[in-house]
Amino acid sequence: MTVTILSETAVTGLPSASGVEIIGDTAYVIGDDSARLHLLDAATLAPTGQVRLLDAASTASARLPKYDKPDLEGLAAVTWPDGRAGLLLLGSGSLPNRARGWFVPTAEDHLPEALDLAPLYARLRPYLPAGAVLNLEAAATSATELLLFQRTVGRADAAIVFRLPLAATLAFLQSGTAAEAPAVRPLLVQLPSLAGCPAGFSGATFADDLLFVTASVEDTADAVLDGTVLGSFVGLVDLAAQAATFGLLAWADGRAYRGKVEGLAVRRALGPGRWELLLVTDDDAGGSTAVTAELALD
Repeated sequence: MTVTILSETAVTGLPSASGVEIIGDTAYVIGDDSARLHLLDAATLAPTGQVRLLDAASTASARLPKYDKPDLEGLAAVTWPDGRAGLLLLGSGSLPNRARGWFVPTAEDHLPEALDLAPLYARLRPYLPAGAVLNLEAAATSATELLLFQRTVGRADAAIVFRLPLAATLAFLQSGTAAEAPAVRPLLVQLPSLAGCPAGFSGATFADDLLFVTASVEDTADAVLDGTVLGSFVGLVDLAAQAATFGLLAWADGRAYRGKVEGLAVRRALGPGRWELLLVTDDDAGGSTAVTAELALD
């Protein structure tokens, strides 16, 4: 598998991009330092709107303090239990205040509805290996499942995909735990490494019945503090076979890309075994870029 960068564009006014989902002509982007959901034109990447989630930031581009932010990392398209189409936004859960999320309808009003994720996250923690801190960095939905991706930096034994029944999980979140708690099926995935540092999940999406993921490599063992970024991988996970294939993101001349990829969406299929991807990156200093890349199966 090869993953080649086609272009990279700075996204102004969007601090620390952490997830992206394309629905129709719009690319929806969250930032782990941002109090807003950002809307971009999926083709041109020009900003087209914003949805305020919190009142903490006085301006659209203001960064939330590290220890106050909800640390939004998971973003997935869903149909809410009442039939509305929208987006599920999920905090990482790495600190108590990060067990927050929102359902944002994709209808014109985009009025966000706050969610308490703590009861759901409490059901995930028993499946973590000893010493690992819950740190969800991506989400994806199939027709029947919600997948949540654990990122445990500095170790290779905790790259877990939590598989949850989609309808039951959304009902649990929407009802405020009045519905029956969903069953949890953990799946451990072997991720690649760079310079002895294991990669950690950072983004995920389904397209063409395939599960695309990103995994970035940081030289750190702390779930909250950032480390030096060594590179990023893009891959495909086969849930049935419990196996994954990855390619290192690189420029056309073969140089490895040193940015921290935080999320991905599939723009279009280019042909058999070839896709154009939209990736979003975070430089850990408040900057964000949008990267287009081509994934080609060998």
